[in-house]
Amino acid sequence: MRDSFQNEIPYINFKDVSFSYTEKKENLIFKCNFSIKKTGFWMVVGKNGSGKSTLLKLINGIIKPKNGIVNCQANIGMVFQNPDHQILMPNCRSELLLNVNENISDYEITQKIDYVLAQVGLTGFEKRPVHTLSGGQKQRLTIACALISNKNFILLDEPTALLDQTSQLKVLKTIKNLTSDHEKPLTALWITHRYEELNYADEVAELKNGFLSGWQEPSKFEYN
Repeated sequence: MRDSFQNEIPYINFKDVSFSYTEKKENLIFKCNFSIKKTGFWMVVGKNGSGKSTLLKLINGIIKPKNGIVNCQANIGMVFQNPDHQILMPNCRSELLLNVNENISDYEITQKIDYVLAQVGLTGFEKRPVHTLSGGQKQRLTIACALISNKNFILLDEPTALLDQTSQLKVLKTIKNLTSDHEKPLTALWITHRYEELNYADEVAELKNGFLSGWQEPSKFEYN
């Protein structure tokens, strides 16, 4: 169903959304209200345990809100913290082939593989075994998988948490470039606890005590 949204700008809206994992526990997400109505690089920052991953699960429909309404009109791709939990095939080409969801010719598939690898800075990696890739290269491969499956909205759950600084920057810049593409811009929601990453975002919000702050430009963002 969500594949039908691939050529549209994603629309995400939370209205008074609350969620808890048990009936007795306090709400991890409480009366959350926010919208994403345009392309760009969006970031949500918060401490460990603040509910950031839960927010992504609510957007993706993996869990349902206890109260409130989630309206999600997007073709969603996910990038997890550990790419080894996501990559299934032995080399880059076979992993990308696994994510092709169109009935297209072998020539078109090869063209598309070359294109998405170039988009994430992995030109020439088509035949590379996955086990020879660095952590950052694996993360960029998972992003390429989302691109080749025509996702228009990528959720990234602390994708640099396990990476060194060099790889961290490469993954950040990859998403920044994709969301800044004037011809076919992507929308990305990046979850992080690293405040230094916020400068790459177009809009930033903070999740704290179950509440999500309003969206702000990184230069105007104030930590609570």
